[in-house]
Amino acid sequence: MQLYDRPRRATRAALCLLATSLAFAATAVREDAPTRESLYASNRDAEDDGRFITPWANSNRSLWRMLRWTFSRSPYAGVDAPPTPVVANDGAYLSDANAPTSLTWIGHASYLIHDGGDVVLTDPHFTKRALLPARLVPAGIEMSAVPDDAFAVISHNHYDHLDGGSVKGLPDSVGWYVPLGLAEWFHDRGRHDVTELDWWQSAERGRWKITCLPSQHWSQRIEQAANTTLWCAWLIESGERRYFFAGDTGYFHGFAEYGRVFPDIDAALLPIGAYSPRWFMKFQHMDPAEAYQAFRDLGASHLFAMHWGTFDLTDEPPGHPPTELAEVIAAAGGDPEPVHVLAVGERFLLPPN
Repeated sequence: MQLYDRPRRATRAALCLLATSLAFAATAVREDAPTRESLYASNRDAEDDGRFITPWANSNRSLWRMLRWTFSRSPYAGVDAPPTPVVANDGAYLSDANAPTSLTWIGHASYLIHDGGDVVLTDPHFTKRALLPARLVPAGIEMSAVPDDAFAVISHNHYDHLDGGSVKGLPDSVGWYVPLGLAEWFHDRGRHDVTELDWWQSAERGRWKITCLPSQHWSQRIEQAANTTLWCAWLIESGERRYFFAGDTGYFHGFAEYGRVFPDIDAALLPIGAYSPRWFMKFQHMDPAEAYQAFRDLGASHLFAMHWGTFDLTDEPPGHPPTELAEVIAAAGGDPEPVHVLAVGERFLLPPN
């Protein structure tokens, strides 16, 4: 355990420099109460060259707010910061078609689902950096363990979720499911098994059904201007199980709708980290309390925590979110049994249906 007492300005200053180069645009915040219908509304802005939007709310990102965050002091100075736990995993079980259904946390938003011998990856990130932030712990398994017939879903183009080194390092035959605007990026890198989907669109791959769903976030990359590519969550169905992968998102009314439209979700992969300060992060990142509420909204059988402990991105210590999540569950009188905070590399066997 180490005390988290540094002001964290180096990372934030680097991110601010990047933000300046990408020319953050200020946007007004919508104040209308979100409606169920807004989840099905157009995600295009006709007044801004068709760029993507979140129909029920606007981000309040701006260069000024980024600067304010950069030069503010973290409220977590002196807070105990447990290290991110890591366990060894050689991935040998991935070659066993008869292995029980399991989920393995690779780190950050990267999970490996092993279901019926098939392998599914979420936002696979195996390399040492997310552009600027350095990885704090190694990936939970080696890329070489991923079989040739795996497929992956990508939630959006931010560097901690779409990693060029991982796309290049995984087998050429891996299939990719991406939100609108990202297929060309993959084609330029020699990856051609790419399916691009809009919100509420689905694709099939053998026995699998993969559905792109709305999320509350935004997109930007050095080579891709702000919101010129879409962001999303994913529902991944094997025919026997349903997996919900939230990607990167703030808390919003969509979780309750997904629980209604897609009952009996077996596993919800939900972000619990990168949430402080709330005045800056709330739109785009859930905190542990919101993640737990999203789990309840979804009506899922299991919650698998992610988006913590791998990269030092915001004010809270990277290893702190699980502590806060446990406190939230206890305060709510909730059952901690279906909530899983895995070590990097840890494999969890789902109970039989």
